[in-house]
Amino acid sequence: MVKETKFFRKQAVKAERMALSVSDAEISQRFLNMAKAYRSQADVLKAKKLKAKKLKAKKPKVKKRKAKKKSGKKRR
Repeated sequence: MVKETKFFRKQAVKAERMALSVSDAEISQRFLNMAKAYRSQADVLKAKKLKAKKLKAKKPKVKKRKAKKKSGKKRR
């Protein structure tokens, strides 16, 4: 499976190539805007991933206590 950020960056490169290949200035600008949007989306996803990674690393490990076995006798 391809990572989402990698996918969006590849799409941005494709959109830039298309912008260079078309002769209409308006369509070319649309492709450039699309490339910018793809890169922006990739940056957002990467930032979210890094933030989640940092939070996970900072989270202190909590030791689980074992439950005490109850005996049949009642305390008074």
